[in-house]
Amino acid sequence: MSGITLRKASFDRFPTDPRRAAVLGELHARPFPLIKPPRVLVVLAFMIEDHGEADLSVLSEMSVRRGVPPPAAGARTHSFAFGKGKLRWERHTEFSTYSWDGPPPERFGDAVDGHPFGSEFRAPGLFIAGVRLELRPDDAAGQAALESFDKTSFCFSTMEGGRARAATDFRQDGDGLTRMLVLADDLPPPRAGALAMRLVEIEVYRTLALLGLPLAQSVGPAIQALEGQLMTITEEMTGGTEDSRNLLQEITLAAAQVEASSASVLYRFGASRAYDEIVRERLGAVGEQPIVGQESWSAFLKRRMGPAMRTCRAIEERQSGLSEKLSRAANLLRTRIDVELEHQNRDLLSSMDRRARLQLRLQQTVEGLSVAAIGYYVVSLFGYIAKAIEHEGSPVSATVMTAMFVPVALLAVWLVVRRLRITHMKGSGEDGH
Repeated sequence: MSGITLRKASFDRFPTDPRRAAVLGELHARPFPLIKPPRVLVVLAFMIEDHGEADLSVLSEMSVRRGVPPPAAGARTHSFAFGKGKLRWERHTEFSTYSWDGPPPERFGDAVDGHPFGSEFRAPGLFIAGVRLELRPDDAAGQAALESFDKTSFCFSTMEGGRARAATDFRQDGDGLTRMLVLADDLPPPRAGALAMRLVEIEVYRTLALLGLPLAQSVGPAIQALEGQLMTITEEMTGGTEDSRNLLQEITLAAAQVEASSASVLYRFGASRAYDEIVRERLGAVGEQPIVGQESWSAFLKRRMGPAMRTCRAIEERQSGLSEKLSRAANLLRTRIDVELEHQNRDLLSSMDRRARLQLRLQQTVEGLSVAAIGYYVVSLFGYIAKAIEHEGSPVSATVMTAMFVPVALLAVWLVVRRLRITHMKGSGEDGH
């Protein structure tokens, strides 16, 4: 039995899909950092406004100052040592994050030294979220640190199967950062890094998910006004005295406004739903277990984020329903206008038919008069011929011959006129009868 030895070079001859590297690399694009407690993480999130050019510029300057290669064009992650810690940059769809982890201060909440976000740091975009997370031993000092949180929004839960406890109040400190505290004694570095980043992502994605709320509140009055306009239009439609064409124009304008409003919120509402789903996934991934007498992270976020997400969904549903109702109203008006046009066309055809019959009678009258007139002239001409025949000695007088010729002349003229009329009608495609 012979074996086959697989070598890397043995597959180089195969044509490779250009997307293969990106697909394989996506699984390892954002690995969790290895964090050995005690440690402090400072994470800042900025909105991307220029397709990431500002991020690359900031990272290039920082990398050159630290003597490391700058990130490549199109890079989505970049990391290098900074002070006693490590700076890590990640690019997402519409925001980027700068994460630094280093040694914690002596006490929870004290100033952090050695981070890169001092006066020399140039923000690459609009600041949207920031987190300060400290991993500390679950000892008396850690228990005392819990007292620094605001009790009105204090969240405290067991995580990682009981190996860690995490606390936050989702409020910002003097630096504008959301404070988080993780107490753990025997959490391995891979699990500590995964837990820390998932908690940070909960705050970042929670903030991004709520960006849809101000937009929903801003378009709400316009949607309400359009709903009132639709009600007024439908009431006028049921009255039966409205001008259908003017109402159709109003409905078309209202429908255009609804579509423009829907387009303006389409991306933001879709992103908010996606971010809200990510928050739920991260909460499920940390293995949260509630602590008796304390509010859990999940319960707090569900209670505070739920109404905002429902508001966004309600605005979307109102826009969709309003668009459908306007479309149905427009179809009803178009049907009414079509019926009115059919009635007008029917009346017009009836009027045209009456005019055609009147014209036919007039034409028949004119034909009769023309036969009499032409016959008179033909008989008159024949009278000259009859007088000439009488002068030549005809036994029949000219008067008798003229009288006998009258019916012949009238019949001949009538046949000629009728023949001409039939010929003209056939030429125009009409029935000659």
